[in-house]
Amino acid sequence: MTAERTVLVDGSPVRVAEGGTGPAVLLLHGSGPGTTGPGAWAATIEALAASWHLVAPDQAGFGSTPLPPGSRGGLRVWTEQAAALMDTLGHRSYAVVGHSMGGAVALALAAARPREVTHVVPVATMGAPGAPLSAALDAVWAAPATVDGAREMLGHLVLDRSLVTESAVAARTAAMRAGAAVFAGLFPPPRARWAQDLTLSEQTLATVRAPVLLVHGAQDRVTPLRTAALPLLDHLVDVRLHVLGRCGHAPAVEHPREFQRLLSEFLGRG
Repeated sequence: MTAERTVLVDGSPVRVAEGGTGPAVLLLHGSGPGTTGPGAWAATIEALAASWHLVAPDQAGFGSTPLPPGSRGGLRVWTEQAAALMDTLGHRSYAVVGHSMGGAVALALAAARPREVTHVVPVATMGAPGAPLSAALDAVWAAPATVDGAREMLGHLVLDRSLVTESAVAARTAAMRAGAAVFAGLFPPPRARWAQDLTLSEQTLATVRAPVLLVHGAQDRVTPLRTAALPLLDHLVDVRLHVLGRCGHAPAVEHPREFQRLLSEFLGRG
């Protein structure tokens, strides 16, 4: 069972969905308009709740978590808030799973908190040094908060367009409209600068000591395998890569059972 609550973190409210018992796992969502913690991770929380305590926040500027006063978001803000959230919740050690933008945050958090972070799973991740802004990511960030905008945006995320159901479009449209005012300030054009903000230096990546499992779709157009995941193999100390065929930017949605199995096996490693 998943429960939601608001936690005060460094004086700013953070909305958090939690479920399960056991070692803590922080789940960080991506950057698409209308994205939320529970929206991105509900199925994963349900599948892994028997073995882990899963924490899925709305990151600053998304869902029900406002930006801290004077902030416009960015890698440093999201990383510091994630670390402070886990401190506030009392978790002294935890794994981190992050999708897309959340993968970059997960890697930055592992570099900043080597004693606390035990495992890192960047999924369809951003963060590789020099990774360019793809046309698909540019389109995702630019998607208008309309039914057609939501449908087109979701179509960029998955290879199998049958997953872009009318119910999924309706839910995402509502979420995009609710957060439109704040989201407009997160990634305004020209957007290449925001993709650059979400990259990590070679020096930072080299300080990540936790084991890393990269999970990526072979047909990902938002964060292409060639520019997003493969370069990270040269910069991380303890890393392995699992590529899912017939998969776009959303492995947890497109191949949920295999994704959940991969997570369970990797997180269960000592």
